[in-house]
Amino acid sequence: MKTQGQDAAIEVLDLAKTYSGDVRAVRGVSFRVRPGEVFGLLGPNGAGKSTTVGMLTTTIKPTDGTARLVGHDVTADPRRARAVSSVVFQEAVVDRALSGRRHLELHAELWRVDGREAKRRIEELAGALDLTELIDRRVGSYSGGQRRRMEIARALVSSPRVLFLDEPTVGLDPRIRAELLDVIGGLRDRSATTILLTTHYLDEAERLCDRIAIMHRGEIVALDSPRALRAELGNQIIELRARDNVDITLSALRSEGIADGDAFTVGQTVYLPLHEHSAADAVALVERAGIRASGISTREPTLDDVYLRLTGGQLAEAA
Repeated sequence: MKTQGQDAAIEVLDLAKTYSGDVRAVRGVSFRVRPGEVFGLLGPNGAGKSTTVGMLTTTIKPTDGTARLVGHDVTADPRRARAVSSVVFQEAVVDRALSGRRHLELHAELWRVDGREAKRRIEELAGALDLTELIDRRVGSYSGGQRRRMEIARALVSSPRVLFLDEPTVGLDPRIRAELLDVIGGLRDRSATTILLTTHYLDEAERLCDRIAIMHRGEIVALDSPRALRAELGNQIIELRARDNVDITLSALRSEGIADGDAFTVGQTVYLPLHEHSAADAVALVERAGIRASGISTREPTLDDVYLRLTGGQLAEAA
C-alpha cells in the first residue's frame, strides 16, 4: 500500500439508500479509505455493494448520509467528485466497432487531457495492462478479459485519484479471471491511485485488498485487514458434523470448555475456533466428552469462516 498523507481519499458516513416499497438496499454504512489504499467491499449479490458504489460515483442519489471523494461531497458537488474519480462498472460499456486506441483517445478528449500527455498516458497504460499488441484492433475482436483490461485503461486515462472496480472479474472464465487479477495486482503495486473494489470472490479480496468491509443485507458487519479478520478466529478451526441436535451439541461443547463464545453452527456443522487449545487437544477433548459426531476435521480459518460466523451462510452459496 502506498500512502499520500493522512487525509481520507474516500469518506463515508451513515450512507443509506431506500427504494420505493421501503426496500433498504444500504443501511447507514460508514468507512474511510486512505490515499493509495486498496479497499474491498466483500459480500454476495444483493448485499449493497454496487448500490454503495453507485452512490459514491454519483449515479445513485443517497437517501441519507454523506460521502466525499478527496474532500468533494458526492451529492453537493457531484461534478468535482466525478472529476477526481473513475469507475469500471460490472457491465461492459465499449463500442465494439472502435479500436482500443480510439476508445482511449476519446476518453482523454472527454476529460480534456492535453493531446501530447494523452498520447504518453495511452502508451504507458497499454504497456502496463498488456494491451500493446491489441490497442489498434477493433474492441469487438477482444476476449472478455481483454475488454476488461481496456475498460480499466480507459478509466485510468484521466489519472483519477480514486478508481472504482465494481465486480471486475464477474462472468469471466477461470483462466481469464486469473490473468486479470495479475493485471489488477500489478496496478496495485505500481499506482498511487486509491482503489475501491467490490467482489464476492474471497480470493480476490484476500489477494488485492489492504482492508475489507464485509457487507450483509446492506450493512457493514466487519471491517479490517484480511489477516486481522482471520486472526479473530484463532490459528485453527474445528469442523464437527453433529449427529445429534446441533444446538444441544454446541451447548455441550461450551459446558466442557471446548467451545468459546465465537463458536457457531451452520446446518448440522459446528465450527470451533481454537484460541487456547491446540487442535489435537481439542479433538481429544471432544472425544473424551462423548460428543457424537459423524465427522471431525481441523484446518486454518478462512475469510469464508469469518463470513459464516457473521451471517450464518456461505458467501459462495449466497453470491
